[in-house]
Amino acid sequence: MPVGTAFHERTLALCESLNYREWSGYYTVSVYEMHHEHEYNAIRNSAALIDISPLFKYRVSGRDATRFVNRVITRDIRKVAVGQVIYCCWCDPDGKVIDDGTITRIAENEYRWTAADPSLRWLRQNALGLDVAIEDVSETVASLALQGPTSGRLLMAAAEADIANLKYFRMTQGKIAGVPVDISRTGYTGDLGFEIWMPWKDAVKVWDELVAKGKAFDIHPAGMLALDIARIEAGLIMIEVDYTSSKKALIDSQKYSPAELSFAKMVDLKKDNFVGREALLREEVTGAPRALVGLEIDWTDVEERYEKLGLAPQVPSTASRTAVPVYRNGKQAGKATSTTWSPTLKKMIALASVDHAHSNPGTILEMELTVEAVRHSVAAKIVPLPFFNPKRKTAVPIT
Repeated sequence: MPVGTAFHERTLALCESLNYREWSGYYTVSVYEMHHEHEYNAIRNSAALIDISPLFKYRVSGRDATRFVNRVITRDIRKVAVGQVIYCCWCDPDGKVIDDGTITRIAENEYRWTAADPSLRWLRQNALGLDVAIEDVSETVASLALQGPTSGRLLMAAAEADIANLKYFRMTQGKIAGVPVDISRTGYTGDLGFEIWMPWKDAVKVWDELVAKGKAFDIHPAGMLALDIARIEAGLIMIEVDYTSSKKALIDSQKYSPAELSFAKMVDLKKDNFVGREALLREEVTGAPRALVGLEIDWTDVEERYEKLGLAPQVPSTASRTAVPVYRNGKQAGKATSTTWSPTLKKMIALASVDHAHSNPGTILEMELTVEAVRHSVAAKIVPLPFFNPKRKTAVPIT
């Protein structure tokens, strides 16, 4: 049975919908109000407060900590400075992605590692022979995502820390309501945003201070439904939705290499040996068979499918995590894995995995669309990712 996070006594009182989901054994709010419109608008127009405590969090430390991290991930951690955060993935010996997450270099030989799936046993297996300690701090470190255009000014008002000059994918340390916190300029929305890491026992103090100071910045708590739409607009993938962990895959086609997930830039084949390197060297020669692409669905086609039945066009208000086939010239070319109507872009968009031969921008594919229990297809154009990429996301100083 799920349990509440460190913020449960606050989120429960605010969740008018009583719409929850389970995330890694915790109760997580899907939507606070009866509809997620205000929560999504907070992400894109003001400030949204999102409980991300269910993430798995590991503290890696010791003389060989850097050597260990480099043994596991595809990026070269030696290029990462103290106070820097990287997004990365890690693979099995066949070069297939197990999971993706962030690693923060807190000190010369100390890292905070986040993951979607539990990874402690696998990490410790790869630490054999090294002087490194890997501690699961998932239940002692709470975390909040503060996202949106006014999030920077809110944090400047609420935190004792240098926020205005905090660069993208960097972290700083400070205090909120007297509680020591780490603040990283990261997030899962593709907007200006921060993630705040704090002791679990003091988490409510931080929440209360952000909400109190946030009233002037139109802060709203936001749930997973709003976050799902934002992350698709940002071209950000989700494990077990847009790809399957190689540890859970039942057949080969469910396994993905980094290049098939647009992670090629996160693979450094010049560094020392790491798990999966030999397989990825071979793939560099042969090329990745699939590619992650963005699709813009032709709205005129959607309207026509409904008009023929005398219906107004309809799209679900929530993002779809159900994969549907994608075709080219009548033959299946892949699948769309996450689909949503973008309130900001006023377009129907999707993330898709397609055969490499059909992955060039501008290519017109056909995506399956079901209307009144009848399967149709509508035109979908491949476009570069991300769909939404505002300048404020990376701007410094923050205004």
